[in-house]
Amino acid sequence: MPIFDISGDKLSAVEQKIFALEKDLQSLIEKNLETVFNCRFIASEFSTGAQHAGRIDSLALSEEDNPVIIEYKKVESSELINQSLFYLHWIQDHKGDFEIAVQKRLGRSVKVDWSDIRVICIAPNYKKYDLHAVQVMGANIELWKYRLFSNNSIYLEEVFHASKSVATSSAAMTTDSGFKNPTMVEAGKKAALTRATATYTFDERLEGKSEEIRELTTIIREFIIGLDESIEEVPKKFYVAYKVSQNIVCMEVKGKNIKLFLKLKPSDIPRGTSNYRDVTSIGHYGTGDVEFTISSESDFEQVKEFIAMAYNKVGG
Repeated sequence: MPIFDISGDKLSAVEQKIFALEKDLQSLIEKNLETVFNCRFIASEFSTGAQHAGRIDSLALSEEDNPVIIEYKKVESSELINQSLFYLHWIQDHKGDFEIAVQKRLGRSVKVDWSDIRVICIAPNYKKYDLHAVQVMGANIELWKYRLFSNNSIYLEEVFHASKSVATSSAAMTTDSGFKNPTMVEAGKKAALTRATATYTFDERLEGKSEEIRELTTIIREFIIGLDESIEEVPKKFYVAYKVSQNIVCMEVKGKNIKLFLKLKPSDIPRGTSNYRDVTSIGHYGTGDVEFTISSESDFEQVKEFIAMAYNKVGG
């Protein structure tokens, strides 16, 4: 579907164009990593050494201190995925090199979390064979498609995520009679909500919690996931993150209440809003400077509009 300019009551199609150089795309993303993916830039054209003779286009650190590899192509190319998988395996074997690069860029106080490695590919398109290959490999890789327009706009869309694809295929499993197996469908839905990191699970966040807190957690979870099918649930050690290109809200399940940390500015929250706290200068798990404490379903009702606001601001 084309993009249209609006002039009064007239629409005119905006012409697509391509970057003159691949480096132009890379430079644009690197200079706007925080805006697009909420990542901190670490290095450009990072050498993998004489033996491996490669250069990683961009290295970054996610908002949750996970390593991020970004590879680009200004035109469709199968090499992009192969290179990305090569660098994924390289960085797993060279953690020390990455940590040194992080400390040089961000300081010695920053600690890398190796529980997850994010690999992002950015290209104008992908062949169906490449999409199938990534799905079969099962690697934790994201394929993003871009469109550059003559009015100096760029559109980014995630077209594939390995963990989401695996979960979706699980949900479609059927019985021999051709009907969907309810047990497998339910299992697939649950898997679709949880990122396949094999490190932490959503259920771990509910262990030892009362039935009331469990029910409230489910209500909050279903609302967030229901905003958009592209929203991904990522269980962490102390909280659960909900994200698209970056975190929208982080949920910390406590014994007597639930803490929600939203990707908003304190100035977005009206004065007098109940159960709210500005945690910009207060240490906390999860990302986001706006905290809401939820103790009941009625408490949650007033927070829904702010969750939707955070989703819209991130660009969902």
